[in-house]
Amino acid sequence: MKKLSLCLLILGCFLLTGCGKNSEGDILKKLEKQIENNNGYIFTGNLEILNNDDIYNYEVESAYKEDNYYKVSLKNISNDHEQIILKNDDGVYVLTPSLNKSFKFQSDWPYNNSQVYLLQSIVNDLENDDERTFKNEDGKYVFTSKVNYPNNRNLVKQKVTFNDKLELEEVIVLDSDEIPAMTLKVESIDYKPSFKDNYFDLNEIMNTVEVEDSVVETGVMDDIIYPLVLPEGTKLTSEEKVQMSEGERVILTFSGDKPFLLVEETANVLDEFTVIPTMGEPFMVMDSIGALSDNSVNFTSGGINYYIVSDVMSQDELLEIANSISVLPTMK
Repeated sequence: MKKLSLCLLILGCFLLTGCGKNSEGDILKKLEKQIENNNGYIFTGNLEILNNDDIYNYEVESAYKEDNYYKVSLKNISNDHEQIILKNDDGVYVLTPSLNKSFKFQSDWPYNNSQVYLLQSIVNDLENDDERTFKNEDGKYVFTSKVNYPNNRNLVKQKVTFNDKLELEEVIVLDSDEIPAMTLKVESIDYKPSFKDNYFDLNEIMNTVEVEDSVVETGVMDDIIYPLVLPEGTKLTSEEKVQMSEGERVILTFSGDKPFLLVEETANVLDEFTVIPTMGEPFMVMDSIGALSDNSVNFTSGGINYYIVSDVMSQDELLEIANSISVLPTMK
């Protein structure tokens, strides 16, 4: 009798362990098939990004169609400034409708690093981490896994929540101090959307998008804007203001152990829609999607175009300077 009870106990433990493991694996397989077997998906939600002491909130609409078509709209809630990341047969673009322009990248986006607003990227990160954790909490499936943000090594893992229908509900990207750096809350998701033929067409998007924010074109920079973070042994050594045909440009030269150049100029709305070839990768900088290359970063914020370049600094160092830009004066 004792032997029978022991056997039943061992069998019960085995079944429980096996079911738990299979449940985790089954969920990942179903998530993968859910993406592969359908025409695509579209979801809406809210994204909160913590940058130093600043918090930026965006309305997000993320769409995917089979054969590698992507469209991600990010609208800043505080000022209605919208930018769109687009991938179609012609390439990768970052559209800025309020300025009537788009940057075109020769890029592997979105496959070169983690993307908090794309379902494939989230699921791939889960599948690629053999040390991921899984919990069933109140009927919801919660995974924790490593992430891959090569240009922000401080982002180390993500906590992802799906409901019992395997619909994405929340993604929290955590830094090395366990502080949420990005939080995506999904409001609605459709795994079988119907896309119009021109849904991922660059010109069609620009023709139909509603521009709710406006760029104030004063043509004058009232204040020179400085970064709050400087590399050790580096300081501001010169300022030059240049009058352009439309607006002003300021050139700030920083010399020392980690020299760099910071150019600021007033942003102008173009008369005709213009596509600008751009080096680097699309990347979130402050409250904007900018371009990050090996030795430079450029972005637009608050009606000002910023360009930072250095022959000696790493991408991490460039981004640290860019994300510290403030209206407060720095020590010269």
